[in-house]
Amino acid sequence: MSDPYETTEAHLDRLLGRALNSFDLPDRLAERLATALAHSSSLHTTRHGPAAAGQWREIRRYTYLLADGDSVALWELAHRPEGSRAIRYELFASRPEICLAVARLFDEVPSAVARDLTEARAEEEPESDIAVLSALFANPTPAQRHREYAVEESADHARRVLRRAENPDRPGGRVALLLRTAYAHRITQAFGTRQYLADGRDAGFSLYEHAFILLDGSEFSLWEVEHTATPDGRHMCEVYETEAAARGAMKLRAQPLR
Repeated sequence: MSDPYETTEAHLDRLLGRALNSFDLPDRLAERLATALAHSSSLHTTRHGPAAAGQWREIRRYTYLLADGDSVALWELAHRPEGSRAIRYELFASRPEICLAVARLFDEVPSAVARDLTEARAEEEPESDIAVLSALFANPTPAQRHREYAVEESADHARRVLRRAENPDRPGGRVALLLRTAYAHRITQAFGTRQYLADGRDAGFSLYEHAFILLDGSEFSLWEVEHTATPDGRHMCEVYETEAAARGAMKLRAQPLR
């Protein structure tokens, strides 16, 4: 099962790391993939041979949205040679290349492999993903018009915010998966104050909004509470899905200070 916190960078590292032929990919393609902001995957075909023979293969396509608004795809062949239990992975830059590889490995006719791929999942090339990004830049949402967002590793920023949250009711896997599509973000301090404990120690409270723009054009925010209202005065981070929940948590933490 995939890790809901896996960033596109980590996903690519995993894919390239396990591929036996990753060094065959064009250098220009590798350079472009380094700018990938988000990714999606689809299973195109799967073939299972007799259990005794151990023959098995899967073909997946991974689509990547790049920082320049363009899109590229990688085709992955996962197969288990006859009589082996080890799965081997190979990556290809185009549909024709993977068709030829499958035909060579499994002694099949290339045109038949191509037809099999087309019939298994008749979907368009990733032009729809490009259209989504283009629409976002050409027709900004009201939130975008009034705020400045940074387009820089936003999905990874969301992952770090969620991971440092210590509250048991922090956002879960659903939110983590949603924020994997974040391509821009902005941080705003919404509240900051300092209160004093009875023994003279002080406790600081800060509330930050981490606002993200997702690939579908929608905006999603995480609300982070940072405070030192802990028994030993250490710094603590809590994260909530709504501003109301975050402010409620601050109010609750501040009660012992009165």
